[in-house]
Amino acid sequence: MALTPKSDGSGATGDESLGIEAFQAVDRIREALSGQLSGGVSPGSLMMAYVDWAFHLAQAPGKQMELGVKAGRKWQRLMAHLMASAMDPQAAPVITPLPGDRRFAGEAWAKPPFSWMSQAFLLQQQWLHNVTHEVPGVTKHHEDVVSFAAKQILDVCAPSNNPFTNPEVVARTWATGGMNLVKGWQNWLQDVVRQIRQEPPEGVEAFTPGRDVAVTPGKVIFRNHLIELIQYTPTTETVHPEPVLIVPAWIMKYYILDLSPENSLIRWLVAQGHTVFAISWRNPGAEDRDLTLEDYRRLGVMAALDEITRLMPDQKIHATGYCLGGTLLSIAAAAMAGKGDARLASLTQLAAQVDFAEPGELALFIDPSQLHLLESMMWNRGYLSADQMAGAFQLLRSNDLIWSRMVRDYMMGERTAMNDLMAWNADSTRMPYRMHAEYLRRLYLNNELSSGRFTAGGKTVLLQNIRVPIFAVGTERDHVAPWKSVYKIHQFTDCEVTFALTSGGHNAGIVSPPGHPRRRYRLATRAHDDALLPPETWVEANPATEGSWWTPWQAWLAARSGAPAAPPAMGNALADAPGTYVFQR
Repeated sequence: MALTPKSDGSGATGDESLGIEAFQAVDRIREALSGQLSGGVSPGSLMMAYVDWAFHLAQAPGKQMELGVKAGRKWQRLMAHLMASAMDPQAAPVITPLPGDRRFAGEAWAKPPFSWMSQAFLLQQQWLHNVTHEVPGVTKHHEDVVSFAAKQILDVCAPSNNPFTNPEVVARTWATGGMNLVKGWQNWLQDVVRQIRQEPPEGVEAFTPGRDVAVTPGKVIFRNHLIELIQYTPTTETVHPEPVLIVPAWIMKYYILDLSPENSLIRWLVAQGHTVFAISWRNPGAEDRDLTLEDYRRLGVMAALDEITRLMPDQKIHATGYCLGGTLLSIAAAAMAGKGDARLASLTQLAAQVDFAEPGELALFIDPSQLHLLESMMWNRGYLSADQMAGAFQLLRSNDLIWSRMVRDYMMGERTAMNDLMAWNADSTRMPYRMHAEYLRRLYLNNELSSGRFTAGGKTVLLQNIRVPIFAVGTERDHVAPWKSVYKIHQFTDCEVTFALTSGGHNAGIVSPPGHPRRRYRLATRAHDDALLPPETWVEANPATEGSWWTPWQAWLAARSGAPAAPPAMGNALADAPGTYVFQR
């Protein structure tokens, strides 16, 4: 490899350059190997956070004294509980788990000696939160990282994760004569073998696209290097004239919105009298390493819009984007508005962000050190695969995705039945090196889009130029696109915005068909000249309604569409839905 000097942008070369690419490649290789060992988490990022926290805690005698006082109080509370429960096994606990923490929900955890263990653990967890928070001088990001890391370490020691201190495991072992542990051992061996063979989890084979999921009838009518465009066959005698284009996230397969028939948003939308098109993204390989975010806009969203316009030249289009697809769609819509392109009838954003100042728990893994590690991993292979960041994403929900699964599968000897959403989640895709590096740096780290510094097609795009009505959906328990961040669409556009807040998480909150039990949503429309409410006030002002957000969204689309008429002609069929790209591994 040639020792090529890299210019610093000032015209200097040779010894005055900022770096030589051959030496930079050595660093990239070292970083890539480090990333494989650390599960995609930057050790440098963790170390900087720890040093910041440890240094400032050591320099804060007042904080240290406060922690000592609080530790003493918690010991007193624990001793009081131990004495009270010794006399009355039904004594009330002195601390309860945080909302969503179901580790100690069973009745057996309320009785000694297991109640003593759970109470001691919860008090320790609370004290550790005090230790890692409000240390004077520590940056907020480092505080969050240290607190997160400390919680992961403490969770390893949770009594619920030990077969000898978990009363439910003890009871199951006694009742089955230990066969649950035998079955758990078999489950563990099976999972290890599948992981070594790089096979999907058990049961995924029962949800094959085109046979069990992604079965809504349709045709692939357009294909380029990056997308297949699917047009779905109408099932009603008449349809609204304005078609709906769905732009899914490219990080996973498109059929999150076309799961089994009872959970398919696309199938349901077609049944309501809409002409629906959907993008199915290519699963890129190493040869696609130089694809850019601009390529995804141009060959993805714009190519799909151009093809729909060719088929239906006189109709405007309802554009709908999910997750990363929604962010890309907002970029495309802003670019179109800046050029006077008026082909959109409306814009729908499903759990999609346009501002990344508060990206939720993902912010733990977004800083220069972490992004440099990811870029090196992608540079080495040409793409980022799901396995390279699986560990980091599982840690975000460790109780649900790691520890509860370990207890259920390996200690209780049970298996959770696979469903369509779980099978889809295991069907991941890759992301090209250059595109994903741009996405993380320009949007997450530098927040260029909401600050008016993002460029597309060589020109700056401004969200304020969007003039079509917007329907935005946030989900209450979203750790990928927190609903308060999604709600910020109000701040960066000057058009009418209808916002829906639905129960559930990033995926289950969106896949919420009518008739599904225990689903609710809040809904309100804000005109461009109405006062904007803070998120908390908005929740108080808009009571929850039982049911699915799909129903009011479809009514919103229909109100902004023309009278139903005969369905349009289908495009030239290249293949039956779900196409070919969905099967790429």
